[in-house]
Amino acid sequence: MDFLADVALLSRFQFAFIVFFHFLFVPLSIGLGLFAALAETRYFRSRKAEDLAASRFWIKVFTTTFVVGVASGITMEFSFGTNWANYSRFVGDIFGAPLAAEALLSFFLESVFLGIVLFARNKIKPNLYLISMWLVWGASALSALWILLANSWMQTPAGFEVVDASGAPLAQFTEYVAGTRAHITDFFAAALNPSTLARYLHTVDSVIILAAFCSMAIGAYYLLRKRTPNQIAWGKQFLKTGLTVGLITLILMLPFAHMQATVVAEQQPSKFAAMEGQYEDGAAPFYLVGWAVENDKPVGIAIPGLTSFLASWDFNTVYPGLNTVKDGATNFDAYPGVKVDSYQGGIPPVQLIFQSYHLMVALWVVMLVWLVLGFFLLRNADKEKDSKGLGYLVVFGPLLPFLAIQSGWLVTEVGRQPWIVYDLLLTNDAVSTSVSSIEVLITIALFMIFYTFMFIVWVRLVLRMIKKGPQIEDAPVAAIANKKDGE
Repeated sequence: MDFLADVALLSRFQFAFIVFFHFLFVPLSIGLGLFAALAETRYFRSRKAEDLAASRFWIKVFTTTFVVGVASGITMEFSFGTNWANYSRFVGDIFGAPLAAEALLSFFLESVFLGIVLFARNKIKPNLYLISMWLVWGASALSALWILLANSWMQTPAGFEVVDASGAPLAQFTEYVAGTRAHITDFFAAALNPSTLARYLHTVDSVIILAAFCSMAIGAYYLLRKRTPNQIAWGKQFLKTGLTVGLITLILMLPFAHMQATVVAEQQPSKFAAMEGQYEDGAAPFYLVGWAVENDKPVGIAIPGLTSFLASWDFNTVYPGLNTVKDGATNFDAYPGVKVDSYQGGIPPVQLIFQSYHLMVALWVVMLVWLVLGFFLLRNADKEKDSKGLGYLVVFGPLLPFLAIQSGWLVTEVGRQPWIVYDLLLTNDAVSTSVSSIEVLITIALFMIFYTFMFIVWVRLVLRMIKKGPQIEDAPVAAIANKKDGE
């Protein structure tokens, strides 16, 4: 039971729990915002009452998810100061700009235009309303950019210098001392660090995939019920839109994943080696299935050199193994695929990274299969042939991208351990020294209770919306909504 007295471990668990819960809703809100904008675009073109109902439906689901996402993210911000005070002091100069920009340029923009979307449909011209809906989604995607700028800096720090308590630059920094901090010297170098673009594209594409599978699931649900002609029409529409967006984004994930793999190989040698459980130097294989073994090759079926190819387009590119990097490496000249000059040492939990990475890749393949299932469900929607089994499979499809997203974040965040800022600040040095284990345990319990309640409320509300489905408004309201510009 020693772990109950370990403040650093408990703080890590608390933050992981908070982020896990928060990241249930952030991907959904960003992705659902796109589908709400697409639905509003469809209504803008058709001016049909059923398309108006569909747009209002997506806006309601998006807004409910957005509200819970905002509420669950507030505690995450506070924990930087309560549980991770040393971290906040060290990175404050770097993180201040993107977090402030996220609030001022993204959250406020999103909130203002969401207010227009919720309360001004019949008070402004349809084209302005449509623009407002797209700006809501654009602001949510922009919000993700600012957060990922900060997160990417933690993975691949750039554009900074470390200074002491007096503000004097340190010629060499190898160990955290109270008062030292990272001072920004080049904002654009820090913001556009080596992993920013790859991580942003990878993340945004993944959240749109999640929303696409949610659209498919809701469409399949309405086709299973088949209670009214409108529900059947909405089922086909949601399923078709989800299939189209899902296919595009799954294909785009290939180049985005390649970009991400290249950055990890070049900038984070310990994480890259852990992803394939590679302890010795050599060309990195890709394991179709396997189990990592300490200080040895994983047991399983592998394609030799495939991971090296994914990162460098060369099956023979040699990368350092965990035995090379674990105690520190000061010269990577022998490894052309590695761009950093040195690494201070340490390796992440290899088995967790190995399995999470391969689960994420495997789920991408399974999602392709699910798109095929969705296609056959759509094709058979008007036939008497019973396709309930197929429909139920599609209904539970959102679990696949959700698990893939969480697996990817495990690889990203746990993969940089033991560093909270890769190769710069150790996680154990970042924790607050004034917080006791009892205080952390109490907050963990309170967060679990409150978040469980919040999750139950959200699930009940969203399921009620889905069960009720889009609702065609009465004639007077529909007539007002269908008025064209200038009428």
